[in-house]
Amino acid sequence: MPGDPTFDLQSHSTHSDGALAPAEVVKRAADAGVKLFALTDHDTVAGVPEALAAARVKNIDVVPAVELSSVHADAEDLHLLGYDLDHTDSTLLDALEDFRADRIRRIAEMAERLEIEVPDHPSPGRPHLADQLQRRHPDMTRDELFAAYLTPGAPTYVRRTRPTVAQAIEIVHAAGGLAVWAHPYWDVAEPRLDDFPGLDGVEVFYPSHSEEQTRALYAAARERGLLTTGSADFHGPAHEHFNRFLAFRLYGLEPDLGRLGQ
Repeated sequence: MPGDPTFDLQSHSTHSDGALAPAEVVKRAADAGVKLFALTDHDTVAGVPEALAAARVKNIDVVPAVELSSVHADAEDLHLLGYDLDHTDSTLLDALEDFRADRIRRIAEMAERLEIEVPDHPSPGRPHLADQLQRRHPDMTRDELFAAYLTPGAPTYVRRTRPTVAQAIEIVHAAGGLAVWAHPYWDVAEPRLDDFPGLDGVEVFYPSHSEEQTRALYAAARERGLLTTGSADFHGPAHEHFNRFLAFRLYGLEPDLGRLGQ
């Protein structure tokens, strides 16, 4: 029976919506006891070289990775993790540049509706808007701000347009990577793994997944021969939810990391 996890395969740096530079994220992971780590910034691999260099110093294994925000039917913000890919692949880099252009357009439109400044960031996200809103509404929590202004149904919310999940999977595979659905229960109420042909795995183990959800995802993934990964989704030490590594439970289940764990 597995003990405590020593892998943590999703985290974010200042290259997207994290609070720390990639090298510092790696240091925090290593200090927390992580042995296998992935930096998965949104729609960019710009921090991967720094993370790989820091990993050599800290004696920790780093998987080149990215997190792609994608659309599918009514699900506007479905997240796909691309693992063990060639982060120098020109086709991948061109695709990420295009995805960031759509991200920048969307965030700029939301900022205009909110009457706040457009975030000065190469890969801006809703958390950057929430930072400004927090100063305007110090009495509201970030969860309350997101619900009021930054989620579907809010008058200030703007949809993303690309990529689809199928396109995201194709981009990851073309760069030699593994495509894994990130935190499914964060994205949808009832994940259906058969909706996405080509998936290589599922992020089964996650801080907000209940034991019931974890076991259901694990069983569904095993039945389909998919990898079963996990993460604490570290964003920084002061983050409201995702502020420490290894903050997820295995519930006695055996993760299958495939070639990532070799």
